[in-house]
Amino acid sequence: MTTSKTISNGILRALLTVVLSSLIFYFFYKIQSVLIYLAVSLILTLIGLPILQFFKKRLKFNHFFASTATIVIFILIILGFLMMFIPLILSQGHNLSLLNTTEIENNIVQLMNQFAFFLDSYQIDSSEMLKEANITSKINFNLIPNFLNTIIGTVSSFGVGFGAVLFITFFFLKDRVIFIKGARKLIPDSHEDKILNSLDKINYLLSRYFIGLLLQLFIVFILYLIVLIIFGIPNAAIIAFLCALLNIIPYIGPLIASILAAILTMMSNLGSDFQSELLPTTIYVLIGFWIIQIIDNNLSQPIIFSKSVSSHPLEIFLVILIAGYLFGILGMIVAVPFYTIIKVMGKEFFPENMIIRLLTKNL
Repeated sequence: MTTSKTISNGILRALLTVVLSSLIFYFFYKIQSVLIYLAVSLILTLIGLPILQFFKKRLKFNHFFASTATIVIFILIILGFLMMFIPLILSQGHNLSLLNTTEIENNIVQLMNQFAFFLDSYQIDSSEMLKEANITSKINFNLIPNFLNTIIGTVSSFGVGFGAVLFITFFFLKDRVIFIKGARKLIPDSHEDKILNSLDKINYLLSRYFIGLLLQLFIVFILYLIVLIIFGIPNAAIIAFLCALLNIIPYIGPLIASILAAILTMMSNLGSDFQSELLPTTIYVLIGFWIIQIIDNNLSQPIIFSKSVSSHPLEIFLVILIAGYLFGILGMIVAVPFYTIIKVMGKEFFPENMIIRLLTKNL
């Protein structure tokens, strides 16, 4: 029989659960930077494990020196990418120190005037179109210095995060066996074998996935760089790197990369004749990027991703599409790793399920 005391206890327990859950979520919210550091470190660890094994098996390094050498390689690669931006920073440093927002506005007005002249040459009335757009009145050019200050702050934060991530990654690599032994003590004996087998399989597949992702980004970077160099775009390596990095976002990233490449191409050729130089060069760069994206979307990306996580290309496409609809861009980025984890766990714990058997037949 339900009494008032039972109801009161139930309400108190529910209230306590809500308060406790809120405190836990608030705690995770406050330490979100640390959680990001841990996630990035885990990804670097998965990428670094094959390198670690190479140093141990091929070069006969002991575990400590193999871990150290792996971290040194990460540092050299990241510093190499940062060194790419130094020429741009040096060449634009004087302009940034004397930043004149009026001059920037005049440049954009000049670009719009060239566009208007191009339309008028084809008997298209540009005056009404540009009047309705009224772009310059809608842009606050004074935001540019604030944006630059934000970039400087981000770079400073990156330095702190960079050191923290490398420190955590080093101990993830060096003490991996100790962490596994500690985790075994927390796992119930009845599920220990299944969980450990799942973790080993997940570790193997995700390591292949992130290495495959790096390979795919490298291929796209080289192809973008070739296109930009062919058409003589300044700072081609930096633009190619930024556009390749956007390919981390499946399907949407390449579209953003094309827009970014078009804008940077037009700004780098500002002052050239719009109809004979600026517009054709931008169109040629866009066509080159689109050809690369067709190759990447239909050849390199499906092959690399499907092989690395043992899934069919159509399966990968549908997973990314569904994750994008449900969780947006972040969902698209984490879709493949998360789906791989679910498949491995499903095969280990529910091997007789018909759907799981179908999806995991290649695992």
